[in-house]
Amino acid sequence: MVKLATSDNPHFSISDVELSRPGKSYSIDTIRYFLERDPTAPYFIVGRDAFVEIETWKEFQNLFSICHFIVMARPGSQQGHLPPPLPKALHPSFRYDPQEKAWIHLSGHHLYFKEILFLDISSTKIRELIKKRESVRYLIPANVEAYIRKHGLYQKTL
Repeated sequence: MVKLATSDNPHFSISDVELSRPGKSYSIDTIRYFLERDPTAPYFIVGRDAFVEIETWKEFQNLFSICHFIVMARPGSQQGHLPPPLPKALHPSFRYDPQEKAWIHLSGHHLYFKEILFLDISSTKIRELIKKRESVRYLIPANVEAYIRKHGLYQKTL
């Protein structure tokens, strides 16, 4: 579905490295995999809901040493915090730069908090709408919706 959703945008590429890897797949291993192929520090984009649990991730402290982070938040979720708060375990390794509007890691990598300004769309909401056989038009690309319907994904089980 990701391939379908990004197929008409030349600025995106997809990888199945995590699906192909035997056993559990961890973000730190995936970032290292891509750094071996291109030493340019990548940007790791994650939702705010996942970021608040970062302390439970494998080698989470090391992630910030090897890549930049962009934490996406739904409108209003920042609740006026400037700078946006960090989990306590990250405080010693970061300083806030008001000019950059970013947290700067000791390694020099940046941690940005960005609010999504457009539609408030969640995968949970999309699955619920499909399960209730309601429209998801404009929430996902038409080709992704067709794939979901063709394969009977997220349908109500009787």
